[in-house]
Amino acid sequence: MNQLSRRQLLAGLSTAAISAVCFGLPAFAQETKTGDAAGTVDLSDLTTPPAEGDMVLGPDDAKVTIVEYASASCPHCAAFYKNDFTKLKADYIDTGKVRFIFREFPHNDQALAAFMVARCSPKEKYWPLIDVFFTTQEKWVPDAYNQLKNIAQQSGMSADDFEKCLKNEAVAKAILDVRNKAGSKYGVDGIPYIFINGKKAFAGEASYDDLKAAIDPLLK
Repeated sequence: MNQLSRRQLLAGLSTAAISAVCFGLPAFAQETKTGDAAGTVDLSDLTTPPAEGDMVLGPDDAKVTIVEYASASCPHCAAFYKNDFTKLKADYIDTGKVRFIFREFPHNDQALAAFMVARCSPKEKYWPLIDVFFTTQEKWVPDAYNQLKNIAQQSGMSADDFEKCLKNEAVAKAILDVRNKAGSKYGVDGIPYIFINGKKAFAGEASYDDLKAAIDPLLK
């Protein structure tokens, strides 16, 4: 993002939360990494929910657990969601074979603001908002403040609550804490980033066929 568009977004958002914790997005905090050279991390540690809770689809007792780190404004994340995640959900998550955990990894100010709106909303609105963010990404990202405000209001959030949400430093910090832990402890260095049963499976776009090939042997 160029400096002008970043300033315009921050001015539009008019929030101490964004300007204080997201301008230039802070570097990852140093933390002891888990895992090994083969790219496997401790599954129980990876799936321990953050303080604000995880957003999960699928049963807790599924044989396969997928953790995806993604950014609401990342084109590759949107492409994965539209082209591959919908198939994954229909064939594996909705059928109870896979437990899917979505983790927020904002890589710019727009993504942080979007995730803040999702987190400030009632829990039942979270996944519909994520769907809107990814399927209309090209429309809302260039005009983030106005478009996110419109999306929030369409989902039932008042204009006043929208402004309060974007000024909520606790919400912003909680999201960025998850992002920073992913980078410093689990080695997440690209998005989308996918773990399957604790193994670093894909960094960047993964096709449905790639996922299927990784999942099916674990279901036998």
